[in-house]
Amino acid sequence: MTTTLEGRVALVTGASTGLGKAMALALGRNGARVVHNFANNVERAEVAFAEYQAEGLEGVLIRADVTDEAEVARLVSEAASALAPIDVIVPSATCDQPLMPIEEYDWSFYQAMLDFFIKSPYLLTRACLAHMKEQRWGRIVNIGSEVYDRGIGNFSAYVAAKGGQRGWTRSMATELAPFGITVNMISPGWIPVERHDKDPQEMKDEYLAGVPVGRWGKPADIGDACCYFASEEASFVTGQTLVVNGGLTVS
Repeated sequence: MTTTLEGRVALVTGASTGLGKAMALALGRNGARVVHNFANNVERAEVAFAEYQAEGLEGVLIRADVTDEAEVARLVSEAASALAPIDVIVPSATCDQPLMPIEEYDWSFYQAMLDFFIKSPYLLTRACLAHMKEQRWGRIVNIGSEVYDRGIGNFSAYVAAKGGQRGWTRSMATELAPFGITVNMISPGWIPVERHDKDPQEMKDEYLAGVPVGRWGKPADIGDACCYFASEEASFVTGQTLVVNGGLTVS
């Protein structure tokens, strides 16, 4: 199988670091022109985009808050002007994800999780839907997490929002299938990226000991999964969640 996304425009939110950066790079290497979205750290975003361009890949860097309706409309409009209308949506942006008992959360934090993992995909999809329906082709690739399947404690806001995102994925898959638009989800395991640098080594060792494949996942593993869901080869796959965690949640 040869996956190619030539002629497609993909949007990756939170594309400056971690899994978002890896997915943007993988999509570009497979022929897509990629809209790299970021919200806050300009320097970090410019460095990541320069690395992408250094490989001769085509795209554009656009700053926008993807939890804000007006900002999403501007993002989609600027992307279309710079490249072409968006064909593939990958909502990867997130906020801090502290482990805390429920007594230490307040509702504003729960709301932030819902804004990133449900409101943002909703806003992005609505903004891009007319184009996708007109051409009868589109791909929405949500990023979930194994924490939903594992029911991790002291993580209730994040787990709840990811569960809601999975339900939204399934419902939208049914609704949009007649238009040639697929909606799927990748659920990564714990894949060490920049924000995990200060995590306790004991916690990392314990997690790795339970992974049947016997190695850490790599950001590129998620990039490859994203390219599959975005491809023509996955046109008969929708409403599915692909758990990429080395078999940790097989049973």
